[in-house]
Formats: sequence, C-alpha cells, structure tokens
Amino acid sequence: MKKAIVSVLAIAAVGLSSLAVSAQDLSKAPAGAKVSFVEPKNGDTVSSPFKVKFGLSGMEISPAGTEKPNSGHHHLLINQKLADPKAGIPADDTHKHYGKGQTEAEITLPAGKHTLQLVLGDHNHIPHDPIVQSEVITITVK
Repeated sequence: MKKAIVSVLAIAAVGLSSLAVSAQDLSKAPAGAKVSFVEPKNGDTVSSPFKVKFGLSGMEISPAGTEKPNSGHHHLLINQKLADPKAGIPADDTHKHYGKGQTEAEITLPAGKHTLQLVLGDHNHIPHDPIVQSEVITITVK
C-alpha cells in the first residue's frame, strides 16, 4: 500500500512540475506583438450577454495544440490577474480559453463592475516571452 501511495505521489509531482516551464522553454513572441479589446472598451456599460471582440497584431492566431512560431490563441481573464506567467493558464469560469482560434465570444456576467484582460497563450496555454497581454479594462454590466 505504501509503495502505491509513493508511486502516485511521484507521478503527481512529475505532472505538476510540467505545468510551469523555464524562461528558456517559453514560446517567444516578437517585439511589438499586442493583444487588445476591439469591444467592449474600458469604461463601457453593457447588457448581459455581451460580445467581446479580440484584437491581435504582430502575431497570428492558431488553435491550441498547434505549435507554430509567432502564434497563439486568446484567453480571457474575468476579474482575475494572471497568477504565473510561466505556467499554463487555468480553464475555469474566470479564465476562458478560446483554443479553437476564436476572435470573439459572447459573455454572460452578473450586473456590476467587472475587469477583463486578454492573454495570448501558446499551443500549451502558456503565455509567451515576452508576455502578450492587454491592458486590464473595467466594464459595468447593467
């Protein structure tokens, strides 16, 4: 029994260590690459559901799992900050993944103020080096 537990813990440790990568292993982004919000804009008031359009310059969109230089796919952080720029971006209600290469989405949020930020992730959902992220914007849902 102890051997099985040790084996499971060793496997889990190896799996967790692969979630973060060293700076030399991060996918490189070209200088000047930018991601931005086409809509909504900072300070906008919107009705839920609302459309979010993603902008990208200096790089290309490619689906998750497609390893291609100078490319990636969008991640939308809602009321969150990126915890670790060298680790995979989690997938949950506050970290939306657009791994099929989507450039817009319909979002439903409750009434109130919310922050939004876009982060471009590589084929493994890990931010590039240097990180390609938008400014944080604040919107109000009525």
